[in-house]
Amino acid sequence: MQKAATLLTLLATLSFTDREATLNGKWNYAGGWFNHKLSAAPKDYIQQRKYTDRGFDAWLYAKGEKDLKYESGTYTLQGDSCLESQTFCLQDQSMIGKTMHYHYAIRNDTLILNGILPNGAVIEDYWVKEK
Repeated sequence: MQKAATLLTLLATLSFTDREATLNGKWNYAGGWFNHKLSAAPKDYIQQRKYTDRGFDAWLYAKGEKDLKYESGTYTLQGDSCLESQTFCLQDQSMIGKTMHYHYAIRNDTLILNGILPNGAVIEDYWVKEK
């Protein structure tokens, strides 16, 4: 019984130490699910999040158009949770200062964010890391 408990503790420790400490880098939106319906990545522009150690900026890049920042904020990672707080939002000002709770996972080069938006929408977003 002692060996089983020790093994479980070791596995739990390894699963948390294997996680990224930050989401540093550029991540491009690759589609996902919105209210249980497939949501394809846009074809006419790139939607990108740039993460630093504690913050992020979200951008839209369209050929022939000026780059457009549509969100900024801070985030923290706790276990399998990503807690985001917007400090700037081009569209929905009501989200500024509120914390959004996502469950996150990184599989290979893909960040997966799952959550329920304040309007009740259920999302699962896929973001592929730029190399």
